[in-house]
Amino acid sequence: MRHIVRLFLLCFVSVGLSACGMIGGLFPSKAPAAAAVAEPVNPLASLGGGVSAASLDTTTEAEKAAALTAPAAASERALGTVTVALGSPTEQGFWIKTNLVSVPAKGRVETGSGASVAVDLIPFDGAALLSFAAFRALNLPLTELPDVAVYAD
Repeated sequence: MRHIVRLFLLCFVSVGLSACGMIGGLFPSKAPAAAAVAEPVNPLASLGGGVSAASLDTTTEAEKAAALTAPAAASERALGTVTVALGSPTEQGFWIKTNLVSVPAKGRVETGSGASVAVDLIPFDGAALLSFAAFRALNLPLTELPDVAVYAD
C-alpha cells in the first residue's frame, strides 16, 4: 500500500510540475521590456552631401604658407614618430594631439617624404590626431593613417 501511495504522489508531482510551464504562458512576466536600440548618431553626417574637403578647410593661404615655411628651430628636439588619424574638421588650425607631450607647446610634424608643417603640440591620451588643415597642407590622404615624426621647439 505504501508503494502505491508513493507512486501516486510521484505521478501527481510530475504532472503538477509539467503543468507549471503551461500555466506560465497564461500570466505575462513582469520583467521590464528591453530598451529599444537607437541608431548611432554620426556627428559628421551634416558635412556630407557633396561638400568638398577644400570647403571645410577655413585656414587662409597666408596661414598655410606660414605653417609650411616655418623653419626648424635650432633648439628643436625629436619626440618620436606616431601614426596619426584625421582630427575633427570643426577644430581649425594647425595642431597635433599626442601623448608625446605633457604640456602644450609649439613644434612641427614631418612626413616620410620630408614635408613638414608647424603645429601646436597638444597633450592627449590615446591615438594621435592631426588637424584637418595640417593633413591638407601636407597633402596627406584624408582616409589614411600616415606616420609622422614629431618635433618640439
